[in-house]
Amino acid sequence: MRPFIYSICIVLSFVLLPQSDVKANVQVSAESAILMDQETGRVLYEKNADNSTLIASITKILTAIIAIESGKLDEYVKISDNAISTEGSSIYLNKDDKITLEDLVYGLMLRSGNDAAVAISEHVGASQEGFAYLMNEKAKWIGMTNSHFDNPHGLDSDTHFSTAYDMALLTKYAMENAVFREISGTSSYQSSARDYAWINKNKLLTQLYEYSNGGKTGYTRAAGRTLVSTAEKNGQTLIVVTLNAPSDWQDHINLFEWGFEKFPLRKLQDKSTMTLQTNEEDPITAEIQEPIYYPLAENEMNNISYKNYVSRTPSDFDKIGKRIFYLNDKVITDTSLYLYSIEETEDPSFWTTFMEYLKRLFGDNRD
Repeated sequence: MRPFIYSICIVLSFVLLPQSDVKANVQVSAESAILMDQETGRVLYEKNADNSTLIASITKILTAIIAIESGKLDEYVKISDNAISTEGSSIYLNKDDKITLEDLVYGLMLRSGNDAAVAISEHVGASQEGFAYLMNEKAKWIGMTNSHFDNPHGLDSDTHFSTAYDMALLTKYAMENAVFREISGTSSYQSSARDYAWINKNKLLTQLYEYSNGGKTGYTRAAGRTLVSTAEKNGQTLIVVTLNAPSDWQDHINLFEWGFEKFPLRKLQDKSTMTLQTNEEDPITAEIQEPIYYPLAENEMNNISYKNYVSRTPSDFDKIGKRIFYLNDKVITDTSLYLYSIEETEDPSFWTTFMEYLKRLFGDNRD
């Protein structure tokens, strides 16, 4: 049996999102809301975050990421009568439009075009029904366990719903895609098929909040005002989702400001090397190759601990284990431990050193 220190071999990866113990003194008008750290997924604030409800056009975040991941953004899309006749917000498609899937995704995210949503669904999923299947499969894969999607645009349906938590998970996933980040954070965009630009409806991005870098608006009479937004400050990105929020712009600003102030990224671990004693006679030297940060309240720093789980037999890339970090004895994050090695080089001989000294003293006169 292989020797281990502290415990048995490599621990499986963790996907744990511990709740904040800091009481929020922040005003939120929304029926449901959540504040999540983008990098770690830590939930910093929640209000009825697991309640399933109508979500309106924030549905289009899922439509957009599926379209982006399809690899078809440069393809031209045939516009159907079905797309043109879709009710609600529109980018005013017509059958003569020569427009790419990328253009449609911009129209979807910036202007919330329901006609764009249908055109995207028909091009990527062959039909709205086929695309809805893709949406639900993707949602399951992301971990959205309290959601179901009937359509690509979010128009009201009894079986089209999600939660603030699930929509935060979706946004966290989508924001890891560089193309999605670019589109979501664009204030205006002009398609070659239009002689005017589309202006983003997200007023946090265009007017109200200097740290805003993306998001999606939504509204129907039954759902109320729904909003997903992201913001970056001091290298930290936060996600806010509000559902049925009469004062959604202010809710998001309040939550962002509170989150950035109370839960900044704090360094848990610097790059380092360490000697670890094993059950065998010789210790091993391990290293942590990158600093580790985590969003923490000031009073939580004293409650951080860690344990090392190491095997003497390296896996890929000389990985020999993990350092697991705990907050109040609950796992919050981890980092890999690598076998540390120094490439040995021979010390130069006396004569080599002496000759180098002479060259520096008198110069090298060779041609």
